[in-house]
Amino acid sequence: MTGVLGDALRYLNDPLVWTRRGGLLDLTGQHLLMALVAVGAAAAVALPLGAWLGHSRRGSAAVVAISNTSRALPTLAIILLLATAGLFGNTATVIAAAVFAAPLLLAGAHDGVRGADPAARDAARGLGCSPAAVLWRVEVPLAVPLVAAGVRTAVVQVLATIPLAALAGGGGLGQVIGLGMGTQRYGQVLAGGLLVAALCLVADGVLALAQRLATPRALRALRVS
Repeated sequence: MTGVLGDALRYLNDPLVWTRRGGLLDLTGQHLLMALVAVGAAAAVALPLGAWLGHSRRGSAAVVAISNTSRALPTLAIILLLATAGLFGNTATVIAAAVFAAPLLLAGAHDGVRGADPAARDAARGLGCSPAAVLWRVEVPLAVPLVAAGVRTAVVQVLATIPLAALAGGGGLGQVIGLGMGTQRYGQVLAGGLLVAALCLVADGVLALAQRLATPRALRALRVS
């Protein structure tokens, strides 16, 4: 097999490329760690805030505006802004990816809690449950499918965005792509792109299964019917 695809496959089939210090295994680990930190930081802020806004029926317009604005704000622009402030490498990329992921998580939590079955909510209140108990015992469990969908989308999109770290001197699989572009080894560029795509597909599949398992059986049966 010749051409760029053949070069990419030969690159991926080289054991030394995987196992050496700073090789593909190390870079994949860095890539996953940056994505995990970014999504975790975003979730720590966005999920509780989104749940509270959905429960209180406040801020719906703001949630929609923030979500729409985030889609129009390039992550690369955030990285460059952070670089001008003296933040480079993995730190800048994690911050930018967290800013990118937060609105996705915020919207999922808000929409999930706000869309909880009113009958279940009213029944809990009729039994004397406090507002906090209604939120955590009724609304949040019912919101699991949309919250999980938001997490799934955020993780996949962050994994696809992390390669931009290479432009700010960071790690991850973006280094493979950046080095290949700099040396005109386009097979290496393709190999890096294939690895990123594979990570995204695997993460999406795993999170789809987790989303199904986390959804209460009653909700699963209702959605199927």
